[in-house]
Amino acid sequence: MKNKRLFAVLLTGVMAAGILAGCGSSSDSGSSAKDTSAAATQEATEAATEAATEAAAEAETESADTGEAGMASWKPFAENVELKVPVYDRGVEGVPDVTNNYWTKWVQSNFGDKYNITVTYVPITRSDVMSDYAMLAASDSLPTILSEFDYPKLAQWATDGYLTTFDMDEFKEVAPTFYKAMEDNDLVKYSALDGDTYFCLAQNPYYETNYNWEVFYRKDWLEKIGYDEYPTKWEDRKAMYQKLKDEGICDYPLGGQMCTGLGADQNYAFRDYPQDEETWAVYGNYTIPALGSEWNRRFLQRENEKYSLGFVDPEYYTIDTETAKANFVSGKTLEFGGYISANMDFISAFYENNPDGELAVLVSNDTVDDDGSVPFAFRSNNPFGVMSGFSSQATEDEIKAAWMYMEWLLQDDNLFTMQWGEEGENFNYDDNGLPVSVADYDGDKKQGYSNNKDYWNLVMNIRTAGTIEDVIRQNTPSDVPNAEELTQGVIDNFYAQEKLAEEGYSVKDCLYATSIEAESEYQETLINDYKEFRDKIIMAAPSDFDATYDELSKNFADDGWQEVVDERTAAYENGQTTKLD
Repeated sequence: MKNKRLFAVLLTGVMAAGILAGCGSSSDSGSSAKDTSAAATQEATEAATEAATEAAAEAETESADTGEAGMASWKPFAENVELKVPVYDRGVEGVPDVTNNYWTKWVQSNFGDKYNITVTYVPITRSDVMSDYAMLAASDSLPTILSEFDYPKLAQWATDGYLTTFDMDEFKEVAPTFYKAMEDNDLVKYSALDGDTYFCLAQNPYYETNYNWEVFYRKDWLEKIGYDEYPTKWEDRKAMYQKLKDEGICDYPLGGQMCTGLGADQNYAFRDYPQDEETWAVYGNYTIPALGSEWNRRFLQRENEKYSLGFVDPEYYTIDTETAKANFVSGKTLEFGGYISANMDFISAFYENNPDGELAVLVSNDTVDDDGSVPFAFRSNNPFGVMSGFSSQATEDEIKAAWMYMEWLLQDDNLFTMQWGEEGENFNYDDNGLPVSVADYDGDKKQGYSNNKDYWNLVMNIRTAGTIEDVIRQNTPSDVPNAEELTQGVIDNFYAQEKLAEEGYSVKDCLYATSIEAESEYQETLINDYKEFRDKIIMAAPSDFDATYDELSKNFADDGWQEVVDERTAAYENGQTTKLD
């Protein structure tokens, strides 16, 4: 293990205390004192010394048990250590420079300077994470921490040699708060790969729902054509989309967007429930779309139908996320989805461009459609948030600095400040003593994307204060015309998704406790294949759908997918996967 000597100095005292604590109990000094012989006197002296030594050892052990192994034990590094921390660069307008802003300087001042650590933030393109890390690895400039939401990415980095293993007991000595949070949330079991410890995992409250991603739609448009709410069943939706076209409200209600590959096509609505565990383990992970599976066939057949009926822009394959957002804002499409936050650019821009428009949140329900599909079945989040590993190119001091940073960031005061900012500028307290973000704040302390989330997601996946309803209110826009209705929609969707989870329609993807080498080898090829093949399938004449799907599925299997399936099957049969609850 590369960082085996990381705590040699720290552990010397602990080892000594352990050895001393193991000494035998002292003799009865009172009895010894009565013996006036030199031997007896010497024995008494030795016994007293032994007793004193044992007492000191016990005191030291007690001190260690009170948490002195954590921040209280930290000292500045003798020589300056550079800690390189990844941060997503999402290319969002109006967000401060991700590597140099008030908050990066605040971290340096309050953490780095105290421990002789230079904290350097490394920008990672959110839409091309794997390529960015590969280039950094090739140039021997990996960040000290490698972090991502998706388990397979971390597994691939471990396989590719980007990550070092570490001793969890050593991590616990430096970061006891972080470790305890993992232990309390039953996350330690996800930290190993092939029997070696590689990962630390952030907390993820309310993970069985996906309420922080919401679809917003044109309520005013639906009212114009006689709908009080967004229909659930497919036949009813088709009629609604067609009416929007027929009445000239919009040409392509669903707009459309190019496939970006990883996680883009989620087929949870088209699965068989309850799921077969082996099928779920082999085909259910969304990191590589399972072209050839029956679930994926059903999903793409629906997409083919949307395209053939003219609900989707015929040039959807040229439309990226920002263009899709702009189309929604300018009044060309019915709906658009995004992560909620106190400041949502496309919601604010929508109302600026459509002052008479009105948005609503698409609230889930547990309807089963006539064809057996479950329209609102969804992929839940993982039980953990961001996963972090540590660079194989980093020194032992750099890795220790990373552990210190994660522990420091999880302390209540530090996490609150990074999430909410400064009182009186970024937020104010309401009558209930809860923080409320200042929606239009644009001063020098302006936070990064989604209330600085790309900095604090190393330790926590959502910004919390109060009940879940309080959390939602704090993380939805308050400065738009129907803010309260939108907020209530998000709350309603949270409870609807909780109900779906209870009924088995909230799906956690399978995780593998062993490296799926074929996945690492073929993932890029297969994702590129999928982008090309799925467009051909979607654009095929409906009468040619099955033949096109079967032909391209065979090509997909030949290009490496079958090897992925075989390795996943072996992992499942060998008991090296998580299980369906």
